[in-house]
Amino acid sequence: MTAAPARPRLVGLGRGEFADRLDEAIDIYVTAMGYPRSTLRQRRSLWLEHSYRPGWRAVGWLDERNRLTGIGYGYWGGPGQWWFEEVRRGLRARRGDPHTVGTDWLTDYFELTELHVHPGAQGSGIGEQLLRALARDAGRARMLLSTPEYGHREPGRAWRLYRRTGFRDVLREHLFTGDPRPFAVLGRELPLLPPAHGTDHPTHTPA
Repeated sequence: MTAAPARPRLVGLGRGEFADRLDEAIDIYVTAMGYPRSTLRQRRSLWLEHSYRPGWRAVGWLDERNRLTGIGYGYWGGPGQWWFEEVRRGLRARRGDPHTVGTDWLTDYFELTELHVHPGAQGSGIGEQLLRALARDAGRARMLLSTPEYGHREPGRAWRLYRRTGFRDVLREHLFTGDPRPFAVLGRELPLLPPAHGTDHPTHTPA
């Protein structure tokens, strides 16, 4: 008798499982973001390094063939980390701007570092499930992320997801060192509000 296909499902990924599926995960990232394949090697070492940071957690979405079609991970943010220092620099430069929050946002937070869904699986709520799974056990009072500004001007699934789940502006039009694209830094207090029906889209936080 042929075994029935597995049901699509959300799974937690330990460090070993994450490493085993890293090529799949980065392939989703590259495909979803439209980045060149040359990105794979650099991202591989970076993502592995991230998995050893305090508070690191990863979740994935497996399809009926046990293939990874969605990936999300993050960790506790703090001084000395590249993203923390870059955002703090941006907030300090905007000090006094009524549209920018204070640096107190950079305390007690979980950084949503990567959240991606393969283009062929987008629009089915996978992104929101990954986001909520990470937020549920984040172990911090806030969640922060960064996402390209172009998604705001022509709102895609990423921006609709973050606004729907209550993320608000922390820092806008921020230029991370080495990247010419403007990014928005978004955040919200945890826990998240109860889920609402919606769709999903990948996001990228540079690091």
